Amino acid sequence: MATIEDLEDEAFRDTVSHIDEHGKRVFFHPKKPSGKLYRWRSHLSYAFLTVLFGLPFIKVNGDPLFLFNVIERKFILFGVRFWPQDFFIFVMGMLIFIIFIALFTVVYGRVFCGWICPQTVFMEMVFRRIEYLIDGDSAQQRALKKAPMSFSKLGKRILKLSIFFLISVIAANTFLAYIIGIDELKEIMTGHFSEHMGGFIAMIIFSSVFFFIFLSFREQVCLVVCPYGRMQGVLLDKHSIVVAYDHKRGEPRKKYSKEPDPTAGDCIDCSECVRVCPTGIDIRNGTQLECTNCTACIDACDHIMEKVDKPKGLIRYASEYSIRTGKRLKWTYRMAAYTGVLIVLIGIESFLLATRTDIDVSVNRARGQIFTRMENDRVSNLYSIKIVNKKREDLPLQLKVQGAEVQIVGRELFIPAGELIDGEFFVIFPEHEIKKRKSDLILELYSGEHLLHKEPFIFIGPSNNKNSEHH
Repeated sequence: MATIEDLEDEAFRDTVSHIDEHGKRVFFHPKKPSGKLYRWRSHLSYAFLTVLFGLPFIKVNGDPLFLFNVIERKFILFGVRFWPQDFFIFVMGMLIFIIFIALFTVVYGRVFCGWICPQTVFMEMVFRRIEYLIDGDSAQQRALKKAPMSFSKLGKRILKLSIFFLISVIAANTFLAYIIGIDELKEIMTGHFSEHMGGFIAMIIFSSVFFFIFLSFREQVCLVVCPYGRMQGVLLDKHSIVVAYDHKRGEPRKKYSKEPDPTAGDCIDCSECVRVCPTGIDIRNGTQLECTNCTACIDACDHIMEKVDKPKGLIRYASEYSIRTGKRLKWTYRMAAYTGVLIVLIGIESFLLATRTDIDVSVNRARGQIFTRMENDRVSNLYSIKIVNKKREDLPLQLKVQGAEVQIVGRELFIPAGELIDGEFFVIFPEHEIKKRKSDLILELYSGEHLLHKEPFIFIGPSNNKNSEHH
């Protein structure tokens, strides 16, 4: 049964760090982080930003390397086009990504959030650094916020807002380039407003959203909006590796003294871990929903431990189980289950990609007809056909069946790149060549001399019984 002391220790879970006792938003001014992990995160962020801003300019066979044009239903991954007919492959890829994130979270917590999430990278490695450069560190930011308006404060505000908006415009246009392509984006930027009104409106909306998020909304995206933050509450367990405080080593906390106290833990209650936290939590209270595993508290604590001549790692990557027992990470059945599901899904996705064709064909017999006798002792079947062209070029098509005549109803088949067409055609056989009522045949699709696709179908003719019914 829980004691009063236990309930008091857990009282922090009754509140959230970003809302005060009056229900108002708490705007954080975290202290500028520094340390080994922060340098590693910086290098990873530089690589991420280079890739993010560079990919729209990379083309393969005239197409972007990546394109997610939901409006026109065009998707390109690694230079390979995926049309609406391939949507099931795209959905499978998204399922694999979600399972991978879930598995990764079960084992490593929210490492993705703290190290590679675009929101975190832009906020902590771009906008926050500009803020430190213009407004100063956390204490200076608070002082500037409380100070009366002056030319110095106004100048800093204008400079910061201008740079923030410029970067927001660049980021928004990059995001838009992944949707419509860099060439279309250039046309919008250089063309007349009246000719690209929709594109200009989209640019303004995206830029305004980015500007609002990184100027004001900030960590609320992670705490309130992002569903991944909610997922970790059900995915994490005692074996998950997270940014954790070693309470066995650190407690009881006591202020630093030159005279050693054998009853005191290693934590000197300096609160540096709280001051550098971008979401304002105290990691010493344990794993919390707001923690993004950014590791700023690890660097801050290690720096203090060095100063007081104590071992580093009071706050570190660890699991609750390993801290409590002193043992290493234990592989669990849940981890094995997620891994098994992930392997199966990757196998299915690999099969779908390997068997994906540039031409999809569907052939069906016309409803309400079996066969038709024609002049000169010939028999015909009528078929409907649907063809999807996943190639980058337009294709004129010819239909052929070995030993038979093929007559296309209406004009010749021509299918533009990425389009779907419908048509009808007759397959005609001399009656004396029909050996059985149902014959398995192959429809061959040619473009010029090049064979594109083979599609099996069934031809129905008269049976050997002369009294058989026919149409």
